[in-house]
Amino acid sequence: MSLSTTFEALPNDDARIADALTQAELPALLGAVAHITGDLSLFDPRLAINPFLARAPQGGYTDEQQALAREIIASALKKFRDEQQCTPVNNSTDTLHAIMNFCAGEKVSERYMPLLLEELAVEGRDLRAPQWHKAHTAGAAREFDVVIVGAGMSGIAVAHRLNQAGVSFTIFDKNSDVGGTWLENTYPGCRVDIQNHMYSYSFAQKHDWPYYHSPRPLLQQYFRECAERFDLIDHIRFNTEVLSSTWGENAQLWRIVIRNAEGLEETVNAHALVSAVGQLNRPKFPDISGRDTFGGDSFHSAQWRHDVDLTGKRVAVIGTGASACQFVPTVAAQASQLTVFQRTAPWLIPADRYQKTVDPGFQFLLAHVPFYSEWYRFWMFWRGAEGMLPAATVDPDYPPSEKAVSAINEFTRDMLLQWTNALTEGDDRLREQLTPNYPPLSKRFIVDDGSWVAALRQPHVSLVSDNIASIEPTGVRTTDGVLHEVDVIIYGTGFQASKFLKPMSVVGRDGIDLHDQWDGDARAYLGVTVPNFPNFFCLYGPNTNIVVNGSIIYFSECEAHYVTECVRLLLEHNHGSLDCRMDVHDAYNERIDAANKLRAWGYSGVNSWYKNERGRVTQNWPFSVLEFWEQTRVAQPDDYTLTPA
Repeated sequence: MSLSTTFEALPNDDARIADALTQAELPALLGAVAHITGDLSLFDPRLAINPFLARAPQGGYTDEQQALAREIIASALKKFRDEQQCTPVNNSTDTLHAIMNFCAGEKVSERYMPLLLEELAVEGRDLRAPQWHKAHTAGAAREFDVVIVGAGMSGIAVAHRLNQAGVSFTIFDKNSDVGGTWLENTYPGCRVDIQNHMYSYSFAQKHDWPYYHSPRPLLQQYFRECAERFDLIDHIRFNTEVLSSTWGENAQLWRIVIRNAEGLEETVNAHALVSAVGQLNRPKFPDISGRDTFGGDSFHSAQWRHDVDLTGKRVAVIGTGASACQFVPTVAAQASQLTVFQRTAPWLIPADRYQKTVDPGFQFLLAHVPFYSEWYRFWMFWRGAEGMLPAATVDPDYPPSEKAVSAINEFTRDMLLQWTNALTEGDDRLREQLTPNYPPLSKRFIVDDGSWVAALRQPHVSLVSDNIASIEPTGVRTTDGVLHEVDVIIYGTGFQASKFLKPMSVVGRDGIDLHDQWDGDARAYLGVTVPNFPNFFCLYGPNTNIVVNGSIIYFSECEAHYVTECVRLLLEHNHGSLDCRMDVHDAYNERIDAANKLRAWGYSGVNSWYKNERGRVTQNWPFSVLEFWEQTRVAQPDDYTLTPA
């Protein structure tokens, strides 16, 4: 596996090509073949995609349409090969737009085009790269250093952009390597629930992912390779924890106290501070009476105890969120008895490729057909750009209820129940336990290939839906009075997502503590900047979580671009600091709150990590991915109070 985007020549083996085409994503491959040949006549009218079926397998193509598509593609690829693959490629915007229109099955709005061209990144062109350099700004001779906290996915993204712009930076990370959550979470079964051909940077696309949904080690390896490829490693201080940061108004500097790899405290200064610590990095343990009295081994899934042998043990798993659904099948294969305690049944989204390696024919085409990887990424991006956002939107005329919030949400419910019902056929009790009592998309859904339900159906595995009353030295007691005796307890109870930046201390203007200002209710402008905290930027901050559309890497790239644009504003006009105006911040958050109330996750009363302890949605972005891209293109001076250097 590498970050290389080079391609091998198509072999003189028609049978090999024909066989590979049986495993192709045909609409995306048609787009790629039209691109490399420059022949838009390949878009036979009989292969026009119905936009209402675009998210179905093969874009909704019938068997007859698939056969026609393979015939057209095979002929075009053979011609491309036999003519020595020397056809000039037409990368004009008009040509790319025409291919997009075909793949989308509809006219792609001009408003979307700049964003989509960035995502496509034809021939590796990095259209999101900063269009400026510190050396050419008014502040060229001025010292300007940025500290980034965290070398995970977001930290690498913003470091790369600052590096391209010639801005000095240092990354501090408490861990011994890059990767953030993909380094820390080592529980069995950990993998990404977005396909990797989209869950990757636009500026570091890969066509040789071995899995459709990569397991944790491959993801951590990818981020390590990116850090090395873009010369970021020498800028990172590993095993270094940021303890506190204090803004100095007179010097217009952040004074940052760190604990270094030797365990000693030291102080460094920075003109700007970027928090890239993420949301899902502090394990959350349930507030259950007697939790500390348990006599056996117990641990959180995010702090997996690999020294604890589960073979032949009686194991309890508390929680049925995304992590638990990933590791339970492995635990079930080891334990003599497994009891899973469920508070709320998750909605299951079927994904038959979830744990599969990439089909060899598909991998062959990605390696031999230029632009197929890019058009496959576009194919997934477009189908997920708005994703299920319409299905998550509340229709007040429906009327909404705790079963569904709109007609399309009810349709989604019925479709998802078909999957769950099929998996639980013959087990009415399990079917009832796995049927959620809240609208789809109200909380994080579970990507499932059937492994979760199959594990629960094993004879030695029990799903318990009764509430937990207490934990005792020998096990877990439920409210029905039953003591479930176990040897090991594993907590799959998620993270303290709404407690942003803790335990790090951040003190801004006039000695204002960030956590005091937030008072348990974190807010930021564009999820990035906070009033009273000049030159301070959050990545994956409040209300930037993607729920039903897009990829979190896409959002982090938008945020990294915006941070770099803020630095540009400072340097090009020789400002010392920028501080988000409170009225701008408040108006923005009023709009966010109002929209979140009109989404399933804001309307429903189901428990969810999307909400803080006050019931406000602090995590989720409620609009389209296009809107976030548009709002993060440029740092508007009028949004900030600017102080001269």
